[in-house]
Amino acid sequence: MRRPVLKGCLTILVLAALFVAWIAGARSLSLLLDHIHTVPIDSIPVRGLGLENIDSGSLRINNLPMDLAGTDDRPFPVEMKIDATRQFVVKMGNRTITLGRVDDSLVLRPTPNDRVRFQTDRGLISWPTPFEINFMSGNSPSWKRHLYYRLKWEESDHSRLEMVWRYEQFFYDRWANGFMTRAGSTGLIRVDIRP
Repeated sequence: MRRPVLKGCLTILVLAALFVAWIAGARSLSLLLDHIHTVPIDSIPVRGLGLENIDSGSLRINNLPMDLAGTDDRPFPVEMKIDATRQFVVKMGNRTITLGRVDDSLVLRPTPNDRVRFQTDRGLISWPTPFEINFMSGNSPSWKRHLYYRLKWEESDHSRLEMVWRYEQFFYDRWANGFMTRAGSTGLIRVDIRP
């Protein structure tokens, strides 16, 4: 009689420990798995890159404002400028790419030979948030997941720029807007320039 009760209690304890480990570690596991693979959701052509706010830390991709702050809420260490000949230049470390001429409304439009896409991916796993409380509305998300936004710009000479942003997406009765922030985790996470 004691043995089945002991086994039952031990099973409940193990399941409770696994549940607590899942709640505590799922976000970290999600970040780890997202380094390996993400799931593409959408990919659209870029019609224009709005550059009127690059000095203050943002740009517009197809009229969608994208912040240039990193996960620490400081400006990402990338240099963007419009040079004297109105060419848009991006510099990261010792690599530079010139993307093209900016028009009078401070919009950069890809040339027909450029391949430019704005892609949205989601992380491999979502994580539950059973203990999260929202005192403002009383409605807290039951799940969260990471969303990744990638600007991929390939010039006709095959030089490339890739910029990647990470944000969180909340689930209430359906997945909500994918631009929720979390200190130390969301923002511009990578700028890669390949000659």
